[in-house]
Amino acid sequence: MNHIQKILGYLTVGVMLFMIPTSCEQDPLDRESVSSFTEKSVFEDINLTKSYLGTCYNDMGAPEGWWGNNVLGLTEDLLSSATDECLCIHRPGPIVFVKGTMSPSQLGHWGSNRYGWLNWNSLYDNIKNVNVLLANIDDVPAETQQEEDLKARMKAEAYFIRAFDYTNLLRTFGGVILLDEPFELGEEFSDIKRSSIAKTRDFILSDIEKAIAGLPQKGGIEQGRATQGAAAALKVRLLTFCASDLVNGGYAADNPLVSFQEGSQQQRWEAAQTAAKNFIDGEYGDYSLTGTTEDPPEDMTKEQIWEYANKFHSVFLQKGAWNDDIIWGIQYRQDKGNYASPNQWFGPNGYHNWGNNNPTEPSVRDFEMADGSEFDWDAPASVDNETVREATASELESNPYLDPYYRREPRFYATVLYHGAPWQERPAEGPDTVQTGYFVEAGADHTNDDALTAGMDTRQGEIEAWNGTKTGYYLKKFLDPEIQGQYNSNEQTWPEFRYAEMLLDYAEASIEVGDIQDGIEALNKVRNRAGLPDRSTGVSQDQAREFVRHERKVEFFGEGKRWFDIRRWMIAEDVINDVHKIDIYEWEDGKMRWEWAQDKIQDDREWKDAAYWVPIAIEEMNRAPQLTQNPNY
Repeated sequence: MNHIQKILGYLTVGVMLFMIPTSCEQDPLDRESVSSFTEKSVFEDINLTKSYLGTCYNDMGAPEGWWGNNVLGLTEDLLSSATDECLCIHRPGPIVFVKGTMSPSQLGHWGSNRYGWLNWNSLYDNIKNVNVLLANIDDVPAETQQEEDLKARMKAEAYFIRAFDYTNLLRTFGGVILLDEPFELGEEFSDIKRSSIAKTRDFILSDIEKAIAGLPQKGGIEQGRATQGAAAALKVRLLTFCASDLVNGGYAADNPLVSFQEGSQQQRWEAAQTAAKNFIDGEYGDYSLTGTTEDPPEDMTKEQIWEYANKFHSVFLQKGAWNDDIIWGIQYRQDKGNYASPNQWFGPNGYHNWGNNNPTEPSVRDFEMADGSEFDWDAPASVDNETVREATASELESNPYLDPYYRREPRFYATVLYHGAPWQERPAEGPDTVQTGYFVEAGADHTNDDALTAGMDTRQGEIEAWNGTKTGYYLKKFLDPEIQGQYNSNEQTWPEFRYAEMLLDYAEASIEVGDIQDGIEALNKVRNRAGLPDRSTGVSQDQAREFVRHERKVEFFGEGKRWFDIRRWMIAEDVINDVHKIDIYEWEDGKMRWEWAQDKIQDDREWKDAAYWVPIAIEEMNRAPQLTQNPNY
């Protein structure tokens, strides 16, 4: 059977998952009791139907078994490593987006389990399952009004799931095949074609409105299930993407699969602004940023900087009831059958972890100073423009700003582990600070290998050197200081939608339609929560645009949003560059040297404009030749 038939074919329920892993409540059925049921029996019992819906939730990320039991973005190879933010040290080759090698026959992670929530086959498999549920749920017997209400709510949840999957398809491939009902095996599918990006957007918006109409607000449903807020946040995300340059004539302007042919970009920005404003105004529930949004102290102490840093870091470590910053996400609970292991995947090798997704030096420099000023490598002094800083102990004492990690903004300390950063107690003898540098004998030259001792978290360290950083940094954002990754998985939340995204989406849309002051005021709420002072509202549109783009990169670092941003802004050619390591040397007498080793390429990268859109796999095109391939493939 060709795959297009498999995608559209009518599902026979062979194996069902036993619960929704995001829920805090146990569903009444276990895996064994569901696995033997046929499709017909599933829709004869409302509890079995609820379990079937749980499978659809699970498969929003990837079908079970594709990559552990993980769903959505918290995987070993983060989507951020497909951008200028990070480097995947273990599998850089399959990150074909930044290698200039993406093609219909070479999709890398986009064609495998690694990025399952962006995979054509995976998404259509789940859409197929949702369509089966929608086709049958009205006939599920209900003995009470409560069960009738449950049916209506589950139907709305299914619309949300389908809209979510289709939004990821649109943002990855453009206009796609639109399916709203299951098909019988054996039907002829040779006439099925991709719809325009405009029709695809309208189809998704229709599903979103149905979801909003049938879903409760937060607090009226088990945590992890869809809410009005989740559906409305999805609408904002979709409309923001659809207002961007990429799909408004910036690329293949005459191709209706990837560019809108009617209406104006201004109208689409206005639609995005309105949707975000409605959300912020509380139409779909009360949400807010964690922490204060008041102006921070002008000259914060070290303790105050870390207080802001820890508050921001805590957003990504929530294990129980979510705070108001999280609109919707995935709760990783081992007792619910799903898991994630970011401490093991991303943590320093000197703690027996795998050290993946290393922040790059240019991205580290994007984090501001604690007073909100731009970090400038050359500001205090340097040996060589942009590449080397060096200072003796006495120089550092008199001018601590010579240390590039001194008094940076709080989000830096919540996001990045650098040489000297405080971290966990070592599982073996050693300091409780990160060692990504090299220790040099007093008076010796740092180029003399015989005078060097490698730090415990380098690729020359004594513990699992092959997992050491290739950039000089580790990602801290999703690491739980209470978890030893060598032994334990994490049980935190992946925040798919955060209130900060709604604020920055509103800020961007407002700036694009010319409402500069409104946009900057929304942006400043995100900055104030992060411990940074306000941006000025009296700036040009171009400057305001740069403000919001900078804020998105720093605020959402590691969360995968950057991959969509550099595409929709069409700036990939400016930011996709070879990756180089920063070598750090620490002498016994306190002298320090930070050297961005641009003569050593850690990952060679190349940008090709065709990669602004992911192509449809050659296997799919061969099986359904009537489908139109994306431009320039």
